[in-house]
Amino acid sequence: MSCDEIRAIGGEQVPYFRTLEFSAVMLENERLMLEFLNAPSGSRCVFLTSSGTGAMESCVMNILNDGDKVIVINGGSFGQRFVDLCRLHERNYTEIKLEFGRQLRRERLYEYTGKGYTALLVNMHETSSGVLYDMPMISRFCRENGILLIVDAISAFLADDLDMSSLGAAAVITGSQKALAVQPGVSVVALSPEALARVESNKEKCMYLSLKEALKNGERGQTPYTPAVATLLQINTRLRSIFSGGGYCQREKLLQT
Repeated sequence: MSCDEIRAIGGEQVPYFRTLEFSAVMLENERLMLEFLNAPSGSRCVFLTSSGTGAMESCVMNILNDGDKVIVINGGSFGQRFVDLCRLHERNYTEIKLEFGRQLRRERLYEYTGKGYTALLVNMHETSSGVLYDMPMISRFCRENGILLIVDAISAFLADDLDMSSLGAAAVITGSQKALAVQPGVSVVALSPEALARVESNKEKCMYLSLKEALKNGERGQTPYTPAVATLLQINTRLRSIFSGGGYCQREKLLQT
C-alpha cells in the first residue's frame, strides 16, 4: 500500500520532463537507488517504462550475447519467464528446474561447476512459490566459476537483505510496484561496470528495451517516457523518505512487517 505523500503526487500537475528541475530528480533517483543497493563504484541505474518482465527482457537482450552459456534457475512462474526470454532471444541456456516450492541446494547447483558457463539468471525471491533463494551460495558459485550474475530482485529490493557489491551481481532488477510501493509501470535496472561494458559492446538491435539508449538519457538526468513522470516523482519521494528514515515509509518498519 502506498502512503499518503505518495498518493498525493497523483493529484498534482504533471511537470514537463525536459527541465533542469526534473533532471535533478532523475539524477537523485539514480544516486539513491545505487546507494541503497550498495552498487559497485562506477555503476549506473536506468529507469524503464515497462513491467518487471520488460526489465528482465532488456537484460537478456542487452547484457547477454550469442557467445554466452547461461544457467537459468527455474523454480516457478518467474523463473520460467527467464527461460522463455532466453528461448525467444536464442540464448544458449541450461535450465535448472526445481520442484515447485523447493529451495535450490548446493549439490544441485555445483553440478555445473567448471563447465564453461558464463552467466546465471535468478529470481532472488520466486514470488510464485514464496521461495527466497540462498543468494550467498549462488554468489559464491558464480565467483568461483567466473560467471556473470543477473538478479531479478523485483520483490526483494527493500524487503530482503540485498547488497549488490557483496553478491558480485552484474545487474539487479526491481520495479516500482513492490516494496517501493508506488504506482506500477516503471522498472529499474542497476548495472555494474562489467554489465555496462557488455551493454556498450552488444550489437543486438534494440529499440524500446535498449539499455544503451536509456543510459544515454540518464547521463543528462532525463527520460523519454512522458507517461511515467508522475511515477518517477513518486519514486523520488519514496526514496528520499526512506533515506531520511521518515515515518510510515521507513525501511526498518517495512522489514518488521
